[in-house]
Amino acid sequence: MKKKDISALILLALAALFSGSCTKVLEEEPKNSTYVGQFWQSSDDINSAVAGNYALLRDAITSGNWKNVPRYFVYGDGVPANYFTIQYDGDGLEAVQTGDFTGQYNIESYGDWTKYYKVIAMSNLILERVTNMDVSKFTKVDDPVSFKNKALGQAYFIRALSYFFLTRIWGDVPLVTSTDEDPIAANFLGKTPKKEIMMQIENDCHQAEKLLSWTYSNSLEAKVTANKGSVYALLAHLYLWRATTSNVATSEPIMSDVNSADTTITKLKAMGGYRQVDTAAYYNTFIGKSTEGIFEIAASEVYLEGSSTHIASFFLRQANIRFNSATYSRFFVKPEYLSTHFSKEFLGYGWVWNTQALEWQWIEHPAAVGETVYIYPNGVEQEVTVTASMLKDSTDIRNRKNFTDLSIPQPTCVKYHNVNYRNNNSAYISNNIIIFRYSDMLLLEAEIALYRGDISKATNIINGFRIRNGGQQLVKPNLSKDEVMYQYALERGKEMYLEGHLYYDLIRTRQYPRFITWLSESRFKQEGFYWPIAPALFKNNPNLGQTSYWVGKI
Repeated sequence: MKKKDISALILLALAALFSGSCTKVLEEEPKNSTYVGQFWQSSDDINSAVAGNYALLRDAITSGNWKNVPRYFVYGDGVPANYFTIQYDGDGLEAVQTGDFTGQYNIESYGDWTKYYKVIAMSNLILERVTNMDVSKFTKVDDPVSFKNKALGQAYFIRALSYFFLTRIWGDVPLVTSTDEDPIAANFLGKTPKKEIMMQIENDCHQAEKLLSWTYSNSLEAKVTANKGSVYALLAHLYLWRATTSNVATSEPIMSDVNSADTTITKLKAMGGYRQVDTAAYYNTFIGKSTEGIFEIAASEVYLEGSSTHIASFFLRQANIRFNSATYSRFFVKPEYLSTHFSKEFLGYGWVWNTQALEWQWIEHPAAVGETVYIYPNGVEQEVTVTASMLKDSTDIRNRKNFTDLSIPQPTCVKYHNVNYRNNNSAYISNNIIIFRYSDMLLLEAEIALYRGDISKATNIINGFRIRNGGQQLVKPNLSKDEVMYQYALERGKEMYLEGHLYYDLIRTRQYPRFITWLSESRFKQEGFYWPIAPALFKNNPNLGQTSYWVGKI
């Protein structure tokens, strides 16, 4: 196989470290040592390579189309259409919310996996080179063995995370673990079955887990570089994804993977030292590096790492970015999302027709808007006509903190609104991109409980989140498994809104029929939830096949 020219990959890493937008932990970079004989000689070289790897990962996640809409959120939150609306802006992106991923601009950008494979190529290079380096070269560090292990562990984690993103987006993808210059095209690699991809992810995670520690050597690295907690969070998601998507013809998960996810989260909880942020400091979680952060992509303006194309930039209006429109943003929150996820019942007495007994009965029941019912506070009868506001769970802090402009048809999301100005016309969002956090793991325990048939445990976990956040509508006892799974999907929709997870949640839990209008059962069973592959990637590789559902459709 043709070996990758070392200078090309290092320069690739440097290109990703664009415009000085790096945190201090990412500021180490190779200056002139870009050749085999000069690079890979010291701990500084290793730090530069690892920093480049994280920069490439950030570039892959935050890149998008020519309008710079970040792919991570398009894939994970945008395509279901029920969470927010993408308005027309000339790039055709709104079409993905109808299930059509074939528009030219969409398939050329979001159908292209090249940036993920650049991350993987850098990981492969680090694993090859650092493995062969003698620790005696690391004279600037106190513990050369631990330093080497940490570099290797992070490369394994980044490769595993990249493949996890790839297989969730496309299913079967090429598997590359070499340092060839262009391994997919040069070696005419076809796609590897997702089962093998997920096995590679698991193996990489186990290697990373052995090499990394639970703690960080300094605060700059905390949360934005990998540790054992990052690995365990990735494993938990991997196990549940594999449990539920290995065979989409059935709704029954692979219980061995479900059990592995449970064991993984249990250990993360016991050893990670994570805790949920007090709701009084709600926004701290989404600025980043909070007590509940597990792994994040650095985007702090403290180190000029903020972004003018952060997902928040497509939501925020003049109230948060002074030169934006007061009422218009390209993305806006679906009012139906708010009414579905933040609703509550109003119970009152009235006459209800019993279809079985064929008679009117005076009973307590959930009242509809406009209905007049009777309540009896302190035993005193009171007549009430129900209004729309009485059916809103307006006390839930996630409703109060995340959404504004609720009185107009296009509400907006302010979950990320830590805005900094570098000059009068440039607003940079200083919110880290949260990949994994503690509340995510705690909620996954409810999903695991449902797969195991423990409806009571799942109900308690969901209600625990609602009580913690001031919600009024709790899950009722004695509901069926499917009814509680629906409540779980609603809870994920509230807790994890705009964090890149919701589309995959609906696929895993089989709740997609209730939320994604374009995804029929037939399309689902044909794995039509995966993306097509950009046709340009086929030009130099006759063995690379299109994603199965999209064959003949592009």
